Amino acid sequence: MKTDFLNDLNEAQQHAVAHTEGPSMVIAGAGSGKTRVLTYRVAYLIRTGVDPFHILALTFTNKAAREMKERIMNLVGMEAKNVWMGTFHSIFARVLRMEGNRLGYTSNYSIYDTQDSRNLVKAIVKELQLDNKVYTHNFVHHKISIAKNNLISPVDYNQDPDIITADQMSGKPQIGAIYNIYNNRLKKADAMDFDDLLFNTYLLLRNFPEVMIKYQRKFKYILVDEYQDTNIVQYNIVKRLAANNENLCVVGDDAQSIYAFRGANIRNILNFKKDYPGHALFKLEQNYRSTKNIVNAANSIIKNNQKQIFKKVWTSNDEGARIHLLKARTDTEEGSLVVNSIFENKMNNRMGNEAFAILYRTNAQSRSFEEALRKLNIPYRIYGGLSFYKRKEIKDLLAYFRLAINNKDEEALNRVINYPARGIGKTTIEKAVVAAREADKSMWDVIGDPDKYRLKVNSGTRQKLQDFSMMIRSFTAMLFSKNAYDLARHIAYSIRILKDVSEDQTPEGISRLENLDELLNAIKEFTEDSDELSGEEKKKEYRTLDEFMQDVALLTDADEKDKENRDHVSLMTVHAAKGLEFPYIYVVGLEENLFPSIQSLHNRADLEEERRLFYVAVTRAMVALTLSFAQNRYRWGNLTYCEPSRFIEEIDNQYIEHPKKVHIPGMGNETPKKASFQQGVTPLDFKGRNLKKLSAAARSDDVPPGDFAIIDDLQPGMQVEHQRFGQGKVLQLEGYGGSKKATIFFQSVGQKQLLLKYARLKIL
Repeated sequence: MKTDFLNDLNEAQQHAVAHTEGPSMVIAGAGSGKTRVLTYRVAYLIRTGVDPFHILALTFTNKAAREMKERIMNLVGMEAKNVWMGTFHSIFARVLRMEGNRLGYTSNYSIYDTQDSRNLVKAIVKELQLDNKVYTHNFVHHKISIAKNNLISPVDYNQDPDIITADQMSGKPQIGAIYNIYNNRLKKADAMDFDDLLFNTYLLLRNFPEVMIKYQRKFKYILVDEYQDTNIVQYNIVKRLAANNENLCVVGDDAQSIYAFRGANIRNILNFKKDYPGHALFKLEQNYRSTKNIVNAANSIIKNNQKQIFKKVWTSNDEGARIHLLKARTDTEEGSLVVNSIFENKMNNRMGNEAFAILYRTNAQSRSFEEALRKLNIPYRIYGGLSFYKRKEIKDLLAYFRLAINNKDEEALNRVINYPARGIGKTTIEKAVVAAREADKSMWDVIGDPDKYRLKVNSGTRQKLQDFSMMIRSFTAMLFSKNAYDLARHIAYSIRILKDVSEDQTPEGISRLENLDELLNAIKEFTEDSDELSGEEKKKEYRTLDEFMQDVALLTDADEKDKENRDHVSLMTVHAAKGLEFPYIYVVGLEENLFPSIQSLHNRADLEEERRLFYVAVTRAMVALTLSFAQNRYRWGNLTYCEPSRFIEEIDNQYIEHPKKVHIPGMGNETPKKASFQQGVTPLDFKGRNLKKLSAAARSDDVPPGDFAIIDDLQPGMQVEHQRFGQGKVLQLEGYGGSKKATIFFQSVGQKQLLLKYARLKIL
């Protein structure tokens, strides 16, 4: 039978796949096989006679689109290549290549990425002679992006009295003018930014009925993944394209709608029943990922949201361990508790590092966990962001510290001489470099005494150079008269970096300010912590900034050594973790004003989004879940008392195990070590994913854990290298995702079939 593959699905999944006509909504609980349903639905359409050229499948990531297309090909063959499948941006960029001439673009238009767009904004602000500290390019670009995603054109923006008033009250009345010039420049350059790919598609469908009819006839069946994450412009495009046939299937989970800050509108999924009164509703409620305790705990959390589509997620997996709660005295102790728990779980359950993930609300929280992982020599990787000490704002402030310690540190000097902006331009810097080379002196010598080295600059610039030099010298003079924290704080405020970053109220800007706060907190702890000092060092009155910088230099050096290690603990924000799963999950920093975020406490809608974010974090766990919080946390150099998150209280008591005191070396806690963090946790077998075998594979020399990213890149005919078998040629690929296998002919041992998940192949 041509649709025998439906036997691979459970009953609810089969119904969702086979109902192809008319509007339908599939509410897919966490770990319930959402991608599987989308994949099989497309395959079912093709097998039942639908031309794949008439199928449009929209996703949010290219990776998801590639994996789905690959799975469909395994089910129905090469016909799957003809499906219009991809991200919203990639699909509609194709449409605009063909139809964009109607809007005044050629088929070869350029696409500006975020940095291109921000550079253009920066140039316009400069041309208009506006204050770039008020009109920061990040903030202005963010405002333009929000406008486009809400279908507000430059004309609409500049004619809307509410928008105009809001900009005037915020002290930025020229944003509308910048937006207008920005769009005109894009048009003159035959370019679109990322937001234009959707905005212009909407304009095509709205302004050219013949284009809308053409694509309504073309896309007879439309599928949308992660529908809860769609914004206003995406919603309107889909609604117009589906208006004729209404063969629209949206798949998502309102309980995992966590991207409002990007413009996602949860009302799109909640109001689907109003948009399509005759729709069919399917609920995928069986979870294949997690233990009963984790699934039930997640249910007890999300039931507190008022606005939701009710579902009862369940699982036939084992009961599993109860959720563990770790209570720490400080954020530093929290890092040690969590990492010691990871170490103990590794030993007790014989798991590899890749089985563990630490999830936090903000990137700034990574520091204490990074440092604790380094102390136990556990390799880790930061996902969705740079390692803490490699983030731009951190490197900027550290460069000032380096320059105060060593005035001739030219790399540090080049980085900060005009940041924050102080009117020392690129031409001046280039002249200083030339003068230094001619005199065989350092650049620092030249800017400190421009007349002596005949630096040809005007009197105003000369004064700015001398002011900068004097400021740095004043920092140097305080190096041994102030402790590390007092000097670091003095430098941070003197150079105005905190003020500069705080001007940017975009999500990125707020994150950067939090990171700077966390750096100062780290220095505060370093200054006050005498436990790790040697006897000789303890004789000193205080620890100084040069000592802290030496520690940092060693830590970042260790980062480089761990860079190639693929067996690592994963660290990421909860937002970055969406769509992923790990046997062992640690959700950290569960305190009021942190998780939930202080910005979410002003209204119910924001608080419910925070609760959905916590739900996402909990449902990433397969085997065991640990939650942690600190009773005290440093904020802007002050140790502040923290209240445990309300989300902890919302978990039904029968699913959670409350803290036990555990001995942490060096923490002064003398509780016997037998009080285990994860008593009774054992790897479970989940529908073909035997975690006990996985951990054994992770320890085996034959099949070390592989680089998961390489799976997508591998193609037949490629030359590869295996750690044990040497060089070989890929003959065939079969399967998909974690089950994908490769048949490879190795020169040394002949033909082998390897599971790519563990093969650790290197493409030559």
